[in-house]
Amino acid sequence: MTAKELLAELKALGTGQNVKVYTRHGVGANVYGVSYSNLSKLKKKVKVDHAVAIELWESGNHDARLLATMIANPDAATEKLLSQWVSELDSYVITDAFSSFAAKSEVGRTLAEEWRRSREEWVSSAGWNIIAMMANHDDDTPDKNFHSYLSTIAATIHTAPNRTRYSMNSALIAIGGRSEALAELATSAAEGIGKVEVDHGETGCKTPDAIPYIKKTRKHREEKAAKKK
Repeated sequence: MTAKELLAELKALGTGQNVKVYTRHGVGANVYGVSYSNLSKLKKKVKVDHAVAIELWESGNHDARLLATMIANPDAATEKLLSQWVSELDSYVITDAFSSFAAKSEVGRTLAEEWRRSREEWVSSAGWNIIAMMANHDDDTPDKNFHSYLSTIAATIHTAPNRTRYSMNSALIAIGGRSEALAELATSAAEGIGKVEVDHGETGCKTPDAIPYIKKTRKHREEKAAKKK
């Protein structure tokens, strides 16, 4: 399917109710309100089409950009492309989708080091999202590589931009879930940090308490490892 055809289909699939939901979550006016269920169906239909993904992103439409992150090829992602996309993030919804795509790219994982230091809310959120994803899924990286992130989170989370605090808290939980040693360090950091305040606007979303979630993550990973054995 062409980008033009997909945009027409996205427009047809959008609903006013979903527009209201997205708006409550901080999405701007250029949105059709397509459900994730329908986005997933389109993803299965298109599979991977990097060129079309770029065209969809360039449309500026929120739903098209969500789909773009689903059908773009991580192996084809360049520093120029990811730097452009990250600079155009404007809500946590598209930031989370972009982060999932960028985390699959070696270039994206490298750029995350730069992004997490940004004072721009969505850029730094993307950086910390990717750190969290690496902690959750990259078993080849030594645990010691995550030590400095814990120190940074403990020292700066309360002064970080609003949504960045949420992403840093997620990274703290993910890092703590990797191993017993990191769980101890992350729990100690969480005790020092205390409650992380994040303004979730008109939504019912909440910021998870790190310590119990670290325990849940450790339990889940242990059970998963036991099943593999």
